[in-house]
Amino acid sequence: MSRIGKLPITLPEKVECTIESSVATVAGPNGALTVPIPSLASVALDDRTLTVSVENTEDPDQRAQWGLARALLANAVRGVTEGFQKSLEIVGVGYKFDVQSPTRLVLSVGYSHKVTMEAPEGVKIAVDEKEKNIIHITGADKQMVGHFASIVRGTRPPEPYKGKGIHYLDEQIRRKAGKTAGKK
Repeated sequence: MSRIGKLPITLPEKVECTIESSVATVAGPNGALTVPIPSLASVALDDRTLTVSVENTEDPDQRAQWGLARALLANAVRGVTEGFQKSLEIVGVGYKFDVQSPTRLVLSVGYSHKVTMEAPEGVKIAVDEKEKNIIHITGADKQMVGHFASIVRGTRPPEPYKGKGIHYLDEQIRRKAGKTAGKK
């Protein structure tokens, strides 16, 4: 049995879900998301509760798609109600973020030019109110938020000697010891 797949998903009051042949559409206060349902899994909606099932619970492929389908649906329900957020911190002398609009980000991270990035549809960028070297990337789609945050981090990943670069707020950077003076 899939420990994740067998858990039911309870829909909050403001969330509506429609299920078609291989696509589920979840709509709520933060927008609407479409979730593809894997071929070996089936979804049923009974009195504001989504349940995912498969024909053979002993087949490893069906068990994997069972858990995947349930996780995708749960993320969509959470995304249209609460949303998802990734926070990035920039460390380094002269490194800075410049948020020109909720979807446009300009980075100065040690290159000879500034790096301009456009957020995909449904993803917003905001600067932290207290610290100017932290930005928050938010949106309803967990995959899009995580993907855009990884692209921003990838422009200047943290280096292991001084820790300069862009990293997730909760990320631990493995530090290395620097050079030591030669023996005489």
